[in-house]
Order: sequence, then C-alpha cells, then structure tokens
Amino acid sequence: AVVSTQSTGSVPLRMLPKICSSSEVYGHVAHGKMTGKPIAGNLGDQQAALFGQQCYAKGQAKCTYGTGCFMLSNTGTDIVQSKHGLLTTVAYKLGDEPAVYALEGAVAIGGEVVRWLRDNLQIISKSSDIEGLATSVDSTHDLYFVPAFSGLYAPYWDPTARGLIIGITAYTSRAHIARAALEAVCFQVCEILQSMDADSGVPLQCLRTDGGMTQNTMFLGLQADILGIPVECRKESAEATAMGAGMAAAKALGVWNVEVLPGGAVQFNPTVSVAEREEKIKRWKDAVQRCRNWSV
Repeated sequence: AVVSTQSTGSVPLRMLPKICSSSEVYGHVAHGKMTGKPIAGNLGDQQAALFGQQCYAKGQAKCTYGTGCFMLSNTGTDIVQSKHGLLTTVAYKLGDEPAVYALEGAVAIGGEVVRWLRDNLQIISKSSDIEGLATSVDSTHDLYFVPAFSGLYAPYWDPTARGLIIGITAYTSRAHIARAALEAVCFQVCEILQSMDADSGVPLQCLRTDGGMTQNTMFLGLQADILGIPVECRKESAEATAMGAGMAAAKALGVWNVEVLPGGAVQFNPTVSVAEREEKIKRWKDAVQRCRNWSV
C-alpha cells in the first residue's frame, strides 16, 4: 500500500512510523534526582494542549494563543483530508484504543503582534497595556490590520503577503490600531474555524482557549463576537500543553481521572448581531486580499 503526497508522489506505507500510544510507561529515568521515576506521557506540543483542554469528543476544538496561534479540532477516529488549507494530524492514542485524529490550522502572528506594537511602534510600554488601550475606543471605526509580516499561514499559505493597515483616517489613533491588532488575531482564528467547519462537516459549538493572550479578557470577548460562538477559558489551563502531557502520564499510571479537572471555565458569549459579524468578516477578507501578491 502507498500514500500519495503532493511533493513526492507516492510513499510506501511501510516507510512511515507506527502510531504508538501517547499514554503508557515507556521506561524510567536512569540518572539524576528523578532516578526511577516513570516516563509515561508522550504528546506533541499542540496535541498535548488539545488533550489538556479535554477535547476528547469529535467536533471539540482548542486554540492556543502564543506568539502564533494554533487551533486543533478533534475529528475522532476519522482521518479528514483538508480541502480548505488545513493540516491532518494524529491527536493522541490512549493505550490499545484506536488513534484519534485532528485538523490543525496555524496563524503565524498572534501574540507577536502585541510585541510588535510594544517594541517597534512603541505605542504601549508593556504587553498588558494593550487591553486598556484597545478598550478605550468602542470600535476600530473600519480600520483593519493584517499582520502578514512574513506571509500568511492557514488557510492561505501565501508567502507573498505582507502586513497592511487599511482604513486610516485623520481620526485614527493608537487605540484604534491596538484594537485592530487584537481583532486581527481573532479574524485569523475565525478563518481557520470556517475551514474546519467546512472540512469536518461538524460546526464548532464552543472554542476552548489557552496561552498567554487569554489573560486579556477583552480579547476573549472580541474572539467570541467574531466567531459567533462561546469562547471558554479555564484559569488552570493557561499552560494546557504541560497539563495535557501530565494528564497523559497520570492516566497511564492510573493516578488521575482525566475526565475531571479542578476549577471551572469562564465563558465569553457573542454580543454582536449576525449581520454585524458577517460584515466585519467580509471587510477583513477584503483587506487580506489587498495584502497578497506584494512580495514577488
């Protein structure tokens, strides 16, 4: 049997690695202060965050907001080949149970846009200042910021795109730019969600979130408004990657019920009309098209 790839034609399946369990005792630490301790969890970065966010059911998804943004949606035991610019990946495998798969979309510039405003434009002194600055205006007043500093990732995969701020008027202030920067992250995640819905046929009902940007509650409200679905954030899941790896190890050792996590999630619900949301997404996509084919 062979698997077809766009770049190499066909690759014999026997050349591909076997999918093994993410949760079992692989061995024990041989040296150092942790000698004898079991090594029992084995998950990739974003897969661990998906597991740590308890996205165990088909159609559940999480987004990690770090320097970039990484969104994964559980597709169950189905291997869904994306037709909308996403990647197909193994999510996790628990013991002898079948492997669980996911669709993944990546945004190059997430929290990095806040650092850029701080260090390059110097319109804020520290990253946390962006929340207060962006909240000081009620909207961007039709200003859009596409932070394609080195091209666009999913779903466009366009290395020719470059950054764009459009809609500037004499009224525009640093507060409008700050708000547009936060909205830009939300719009990029929204486009990944739209691709996931189209590929999986299972519309997402709620997005679970983690990562540094989730400390900004105003940002999470914007994300809910732009997605049109509730956004959840659990304080204990700010570092969901470490949590997920630990949970997989704990399950293998039988010392933790991974169905239960301490604390509750804070939910942010959409507050804008469908018409307003759709118009803003339309304008965003127009701005994206204007920034493409710049670096040729």
